[in-house]
Amino acid sequence: MIQRGFERRADGKEWKIDKQWKSFDEIADPMKRAAVAAEDQTFLENHGFDFNAMEKAYKKNERSKKLIGGSTISQQTAKNVFLWPGRSFVRKGFEAWFTLLMEVFWGKKRIMEVYLNVIEMGDGIYGVEAASQAYFHKSAHDLNNYQAAAIASVWPSPLKYSVTDPSDYVRHRQYLIRKNMRRLGPLDF
Repeated sequence: MIQRGFERRADGKEWKIDKQWKSFDEIADPMKRAAVAAEDQTFLENHGFDFNAMEKAYKKNERSKKLIGGSTISQQTAKNVFLWPGRSFVRKGFEAWFTLLMEVFWGKKRIMEVYLNVIEMGDGIYGVEAASQAYFHKSAHDLNNYQAAAIASVWPSPLKYSVTDPSDYVRHRQYLIRKNMRRLGPLDF
């Protein structure tokens, strides 16, 4: 968040970190399902690592210039809370260590709460409450399936994609996320 704030200043924009913490129970269930549907469909079953997703990402990255990740929600939370952006073996090692600690000491409910409160969701917008207020003028507690999927659809690159003016790619991601949300059904945290 601090680094993004400085990047905004370097681009001639004002300092902005819009963030409002919400407890797990204050976040609508559709938002939790959208996060799982968009980012880590094995979240409740894995132990912080999805080795199949990592293997697929590794194989695809060998053949493509556009890199994709195979990180779980737990790994992304570890990176966002404890580490710095970028790609290196050192950071990945620390990420694995913090992921293990979080899985042992926090559990899935706390990991999801922290994830949905720290993830970048737009230019200077962090966490689901700030995103919900910015894009839909309502609390994260009141998000419906469509709105939750719209927010989750920009996570691959929240500075590039728009929740309120989605490209065809983002609209397609919203459709896939909603489809996966229906398939997942209620989540048992």
